[in-house]
Amino acid sequence: MGVGGTLDYLSELLSGGSRHRSYKKKRKQFQTVELKVRMDCEGCELKVRNALSSMKGVQSVEINRKQYKVTVQGFVEPHKVVKRVQATGKKAEIWPYIPYNLVAHPYAAQTYDKKAPPGYVRKVDAIMPVASYGTGAGAAQEERLTTMFSDDNPNACSIM
Repeated sequence: MGVGGTLDYLSELLSGGSRHRSYKKKRKQFQTVELKVRMDCEGCELKVRNALSSMKGVQSVEINRKQYKVTVQGFVEPHKVVKRVQATGKKAEIWPYIPYNLVAHPYAAQTYDKKAPPGYVRKVDAIMPVASYGTGAGAAQEERLTTMFSDDNPNACSIM
């Protein structure tokens, strides 16, 4: 038995418990889980609300049917909340939108979503690659723009 094994054995012996009791389940963190769930009527809303309210650890359930947004607060895990809603027969996903003013390019093809609620765009991790000058795609783009108005370019702008 190595040093680590000996220490584990001694700590188990001193605690007086079995190995299974020493590994207690970690308490879940209080968190807010936002979901996108398509609901068309009061019946759908009630079905989702009842399913989520009966979950262990749920403190509150707020539903905005117009935006298809469900907000659950409590000691829950996001993937379990999604599974519970999907068990009702509804399509559910983690809320995919963020306010458009938090995005550098809200009307870029990846972020703009016509199904998004007003004032929101789709959450995308990296929209535009940021390249330093002199390397990569950024340098090629910069050179193309500078040669467009160059005197050496025969197809340059004739206005100048």
